[in-house]
Amino acid sequence: MKRDYYEVLGVAKSASNDEIKTNYRKLALKYHPDKNPGNKEAEEKFKEINEAYEVISDAQKKQQYDAFGHDAMGGGGNPFGGRQGGYQYASGDSSNMGDIFSDIFGDIFGGQGGRRGGRTSSQRRRGEDLRYDVDISYLEAMNGAEISIDMPKKEVCLSCRATGSKDGSAPKQCPQCKGGGQVRYSQGFFSFSQECPQCHGKGTVISNPCPECRGEGAVKKRKVVKVRVPAGVDEGTSLKISGSGNAGANGAPAGDLYVVVHMKSASGFRRDGDNLYTEVSISFSQAAMGVEYDVPVLQGSIKVKIPAGTQPGTTLRAREQGFPKLGRKNRGDLFVKVNVSVPKSMNDAQKRALFEYAKSMDEVPQDSKYQSDNFFKKIFR
Repeated sequence: MKRDYYEVLGVAKSASNDEIKTNYRKLALKYHPDKNPGNKEAEEKFKEINEAYEVISDAQKKQQYDAFGHDAMGGGGNPFGGRQGGYQYASGDSSNMGDIFSDIFGDIFGGQGGRRGGRTSSQRRRGEDLRYDVDISYLEAMNGAEISIDMPKKEVCLSCRATGSKDGSAPKQCPQCKGGGQVRYSQGFFSFSQECPQCHGKGTVISNPCPECRGEGAVKKRKVVKVRVPAGVDEGTSLKISGSGNAGANGAPAGDLYVVVHMKSASGFRRDGDNLYTEVSISFSQAAMGVEYDVPVLQGSIKVKIPAGTQPGTTLRAREQGFPKLGRKNRGDLFVKVNVSVPKSMNDAQKRALFEYAKSMDEVPQDSKYQSDNFFKKIFR
């Protein structure tokens, strides 16, 4: 007895087309014959999965199946055999399954998938996308910048004006795929389509190719591309410049350029998201009494009020002094860690002043040298 098609694919009757296709993809990959060579059980499951998908992925067949079950499929449940409800299924014809297979698994065989009739040549032969990595400074990320990228890329061939033909003659139908751009192969019990190796999916061939571009309609050149880096970009930000990738073959649309941003380190600063971190060192008297301190930033300095009694390691926040938030008006914050410096040596006047302070706080060290008469005579001589 045949299993319910929804059970086979592990979906509910109310499942969306995307859910059905996602489950089908997972199961078909799991039980694909290439992954299970010689495994008859996996082969049968793969057939069952394709049979179920062929029915419930098609709105009309699904409607018939929901109403009449397997009887709607010609009695035996085979979507490729029999006629039911006005829908004709060619007995023994697995072309539908091949189309499904090539659409989802075309990449396994190096093809581009595609259904019968294929895509237009411009869709198939769109230029490749390119990636370019750039290093920018913290200041450039803070303010934004315009940078120039000098890079090799495919540009439209001016000799043939992207036609690929030397004499301007029109392309001819490809003799191998008969203009379809796809060729069909059979592998065991199923068939699949691949891009035609002779015309590379275009459906046409050029009999007298341009010597400059060899029939591609595009040539590799160095090109300077200007890129606007917005204020606030962070490490790993990808900027898309549409149409600045490689030119497409024979006049097809160009690909896109993706510029990936990397941050150069800045001495004395650390970035975390939109916030900026730095450190300053003040004397213990400044820490005790408080001070308005000029804190260096990426461009110039800002005044930060350090309150009296600030302890070593205290972190102060200066709001809106960090990096701009990408695409927004407000900014991150600047965090200033305060280090307190202890003098390595003092003159006698400084020692006397410090000793008097220590006495007032009852903090005179108990060390014997501080308690001796000679020490006091030396300090107060």
